[in-house]
Amino acid sequence: MTGSPNHKQDEAHLRHSVVHFKSYLHGGTSSLLSTIPTLVVFPVYKTVFRQQIHNTPVHQAVGQLFKEGPVKLYRGVAPPLLMRTLNGTMLFGLQDTLLRQLSLSSQNVIPTSALPALAGFGAGVVEAVVFTPFERVQNVLQNGQNDRHLPTLKSVLVRLRAQGPTLGYYRAFLPITVRNSLGSSLYFGLKEPVCAAVAGQGLSPVAASFVSGTLTSMAISLALYPLSVLVANMQAQVGREVKGVMACWRMLWKSRQQSVALLYRGGSLVILRSCITWGITTAIYDRQEKRSG
Repeated sequence: MTGSPNHKQDEAHLRHSVVHFKSYLHGGTSSLLSTIPTLVVFPVYKTVFRQQIHNTPVHQAVGQLFKEGPVKLYRGVAPPLLMRTLNGTMLFGLQDTLLRQLSLSSQNVIPTSALPALAGFGAGVVEAVVFTPFERVQNVLQNGQNDRHLPTLKSVLVRLRAQGPTLGYYRAFLPITVRNSLGSSLYFGLKEPVCAAVAGQGLSPVAASFVSGTLTSMAISLALYPLSVLVANMQAQVGREVKGVMACWRMLWKSRQQSVALLYRGGSLVILRSCITWGITTAIYDRQEKRSG
């Protein structure tokens, strides 16, 4: 006995909703599991941040953190842990949702191979809107110069709220949007082609996904690293004279003695962080997707 047309439509709609939900669940799960190595490499991230802010070589940045002691070493770790989990949930889930919508509506106007990158671009824009306040709080907390007058998370939140959305929580929103949208577009556009190429060398699916995530995120991190340095310098200070994006960039470029090498100071440590976090995240996400598919 066959069911009614309405019943079949309800079942199809339910299955469609479950498929959409799985992409969000898998994105959140993979990112949550990758927070364990995030904890391990957080001192590396903080060392990079100090190099971005103070333009110091790695041994001086490590010396600053050592002098401050182990208690302050993990000051500012809560926002990236929370942001990492929520970010994966939204980024992978929203990209999958946008990809399905684009696949249905593009009608061969946009090449199929370009759809993942386009969906990633849209997901990156939404990501910037949602997570810029998290990054702002994180950068304020990690700046040792703020320890005295902004000693707690609550004090940071109060100060940023008092400055209003634009100068407070959404400081550096424009460069973050550019960085996240381009980064997400490149990640989702390159991930599968790179994975297929690596798998062709005889690696297992999990290993191929790990290498794909590592290589892709490494390339993206290095390409967009100057934007990350700009964001860190714009967001780390609170209460000083507020300058626009171009003025901040000119100040940053001048402080780096107009040297690309100095601008990329700390970039090698970004590679290490990307290898650990995005490699694991990509491998876990792809594994979950294949098992549920």
